[in-house]
Amino acid sequence: MDFKRVSYLGWCFVLVLVGLWMVEAKGKDEEDDDVVVHEWKEYSAVYNFGDSNSDTGTFSAAFAAVFPPNAQSFPGNLLPKRNCDGRLIIDFICEELRMPYLSSYLDSIDSNYNYGANFAAGGSSIRQTGFSPIHFGLQISQFIQFKSRTMALYNQTSHTGVDVPVKSRLPKSMDFSNALYTIDIGQNDLSFGFMSSDPRSIRSTIPDILTQFSLGLQHNFMTLVLVLLQQLFKEGARFFWIHNTGPIGCLPRQNMVNKTTPEDLDSAGCRNFENEIAQEFNKQLKEIVFELRQKLAPAMFTYVDVYSAKYELIKNARNQGEYVS
Repeated sequence: MDFKRVSYLGWCFVLVLVGLWMVEAKGKDEEDDDVVVHEWKEYSAVYNFGDSNSDTGTFSAAFAAVFPPNAQSFPGNLLPKRNCDGRLIIDFICEELRMPYLSSYLDSIDSNYNYGANFAAGGSSIRQTGFSPIHFGLQISQFIQFKSRTMALYNQTSHTGVDVPVKSRLPKSMDFSNALYTIDIGQNDLSFGFMSSDPRSIRSTIPDILTQFSLGLQHNFMTLVLVLLQQLFKEGARFFWIHNTGPIGCLPRQNMVNKTTPEDLDSAGCRNFENEIAQEFNKQLKEIVFELRQKLAPAMFTYVDVYSAKYELIKNARNQGEYVS
């Protein structure tokens, strides 16, 4: 594979997302063209949750090293930490917000949390099934510990008047309500199902996956199956940026592990059935996001159609031009 070309297409993908930046669908109807465009906002920090699509070092720190060609096109030619040859979407978001790249919460080597932290882990899923034990609920639990210990250190400094050296690597602002909370997770719930069971039974699991996602936004996390975003809301979190899942049927591994016939593929060479399931997941996720806007009215939820952006790039890859070094 031409990894330089992949990096080039990554740039194109980000340009597509820029068109979605700070734009939030207002209505519930798929055909509703009415949108609300939010003014530019200077966030105090970014806290990210997700899987390998936004993991900036959790998997490599917790489980196994990541090797080249990963990171070969990364600015500064740093050691591989991401499962890609260059930058991830979350990296471009940080650049757009004029912030440093996010350090992984579990990466103790040379990490800096001045402008937030990343809890995403490669292989993570919403439910406690999948490729990684670091599911969505655990990531939220880690964030709450991060916030609690951070505030304790700041209080220690203010009460004693003694500077705490580690403070220089903690968030510059304790205003967690002014931070952006980005979420990109769910793909592995579907991928794991495709690999471990009858693909046609996956559709029936979507409501359970999304119910847990929804409940996690509304209730405190006291078990291993619910997520803690309601706790975040109670602590002041107000700005949520939620990605839907991408076109899973376009991933090369789907054609590698499944016997494919021409009837299984669309005009872009993607598997129809897997993409139909992804679209059903996204439809139900969007409905939940709109529902949460009503239940958690002070908060702002932005639903980002990553599926369409990725699919259009894949479908029109030959028209994107060639990368020249």
